[in-house]
Amino acid sequence: MFTGLIEEIGQVVTAVDDGGARRITVRGAKVIDGLKVDDSVALDGCCQTVVALDGDTFTVVAVEETLKKTTLGSFIAGRRVNLERALRVGDRLGGHFVQGHVDCVGSVIDASTRESSWLYWIGYPEEFARLVIPVGSIAINGVSLTAAEVSGACCMVSIIPHTHDVTTFDALKQGDPVNVELDMIGKYIRNFADPARHGVG
Repeated sequence: MFTGLIEEIGQVVTAVDDGGARRITVRGAKVIDGLKVDDSVALDGCCQTVVALDGDTFTVVAVEETLKKTTLGSFIAGRRVNLERALRVGDRLGGHFVQGHVDCVGSVIDASTRESSWLYWIGYPEEFARLVIPVGSIAINGVSLTAAEVSGACCMVSIIPHTHDVTTFDALKQGDPVNVELDMIGKYIRNFADPARHGVG
């Protein structure tokens, strides 16, 4: 479980194919503190298990299902990534409950700059449109955000200067793919309201 409050921007050191998986090594000066093998770390919002540590780097292995549903398959050396360690019991929850279970890959439909903020319209597959509500929670590349406006299968998020500075939103541009995780409360409600959709009942 995560909060969607990014701890630091890390950098991919290596990303190599490993059978059908991809072995990714990331450098992170802050998240490496206290990190252990088997701990969970979110890379651009995708929960991964640490399989190795070496100095200020850690390694994860993204398997086929993860590569299918996230942007991790496109990671290359030098890429900047949002990093967050798993939430500890007793920590303040300043964002929202983020599981690190990416629902889909969306894309930046439009990006614009205001005087004191940045606006991004994010598109996602139509099947997920019912799970996004105005002023509801959404995680984009692991960042806890509010869907300020919703239109069809896309929503607009407003990025404040601090978030722009401490996440990779500063580099996002129109057409870029992003990891999207919808609010889990909405997913549970949809499941209860339409159990046949998921083969329940």
